[in-house]
Amino acid sequence: MSGAADLTFNFAAVLPGQAGSKHTHRAYFRWVDQYLVDLTGVKPTRGPQRIQRMCALPIPVLQSILSPTQLRAWLGLLHSRGQGKQALMQARASILTLTGLLAEAGWLDDYVPATMTRVKMPRAEEGQRPGRWLATAEIRQLMIAGRQIATSENQMLRNNVIMTMLCTMALRREELALARWEDISKQNDRVVLRVHGKGKKSAFVDMPRAVILALENWNRAIRHGGYAPHPTSPLIRRIWKGGRISRFGLSPNGIWIIIDAAATDAQIGHVAPHDLRRSVAGTLQHAGVPIEKISRLLRHSNVAVTERYLSRLPQVNEGAILMSDALGLDDDSDPFAF
Repeated sequence: MSGAADLTFNFAAVLPGQAGSKHTHRAYFRWVDQYLVDLTGVKPTRGPQRIQRMCALPIPVLQSILSPTQLRAWLGLLHSRGQGKQALMQARASILTLTGLLAEAGWLDDYVPATMTRVKMPRAEEGQRPGRWLATAEIRQLMIAGRQIATSENQMLRNNVIMTMLCTMALRREELALARWEDISKQNDRVVLRVHGKGKKSAFVDMPRAVILALENWNRAIRHGGYAPHPTSPLIRRIWKGGRISRFGLSPNGIWIIIDAAATDAQIGHVAPHDLRRSVAGTLQHAGVPIEKISRLLRHSNVAVTERYLSRLPQVNEGAILMSDALGLDDDSDPFAF
């Protein structure tokens, strides 16, 4: 005797009425199969086996894995694997189509497809909008502007710490906002910062001399203001009008506002905090730094993630310039003077 656990849905039979070409059908089957693989751990299928699976999708399983939260997480997973915008759009459409058909058949409440359609595409890394890779001259301009926009000495010292750390240590703004004085320590005569990254992971990053000096000046300003840094107090603090330093930390959004104001002052166009992380990675790559070192600084889970990350940056394509140099067309002589 069959029970509720044996109920199945024939996606292959009803899909032709929703999606046009056979090519689209195959693509939708592939994404639905991948969705099941990623969310339930079943083995992937191909060819006739995949068609068989699409003809008998287990309804109780679908009811447990079709939700806005799970769809959003899955699209984020695909994005982290390097899937492009078109692939993500098709993956999303396949799951929304399946959800709609299940609701029409009475296997899902009507609100389920309605809420799932509100799930947006993953934003480029982190993604989201196409990121910028700032030239070293632009980074210097931004760092100078960060100090210039300050309305007090304390704000200037605080902004200098923010700009120097973001522009050298490839920190995310959330990581900088979470940093505490106790996260700074010495290891084998090297001053390091313990960075609290994604997924509750932490890593130690060497601190450049410029960052250490900026922090020493900022530390003196805090002590002079009457709030001596406690080990657990935030590294970056708010500053009230008039330049008085607060006991409270600066939020990630507050860091964003400072970067945006500095970019406006420097007249270098829109710059997001994550663009500075990209710029550190791109500058180091352009300088010939091994990708393993770049990956370690970015605190990626593996080098493959860093390779995908760097592949999204603008690539130098200077072959024409090199050819022109080889022909001597760019020297002071007239190439047409024989």
